Amino acid sequence: MSEVITIRVDRKTRTRLEKLAKAMERTKSYVAAEAIRAYVELNEWQIAEIKTALTEADGGDFATEKEVQAVMRKWSRRADKMA
Repeated sequence: MSEVITIRVDRKTRTRLEKLAKAMERTKSYVAAEAIRAYVELNEWQIAEIKTALTEADGGDFATEKEVQAVMRKWSRRADKMA
């Protein structure tokens, strides 16, 4: 079940939203809700990954110098092949 919220956007954004909704044959509400859903999903994922990384770092879970060098060699070889 959906719920109603009210947001304020500038006139230019509203016009762009209207044009996009018309081109998609959707309502402005649908397009705005999809944009908000995608934004929330992306940011939830990023924040969760950052928190996980901070927990690992606080626990001393870092790559060794040898592991970092191995990854650098791998990517350097791939870059050389593409050049």
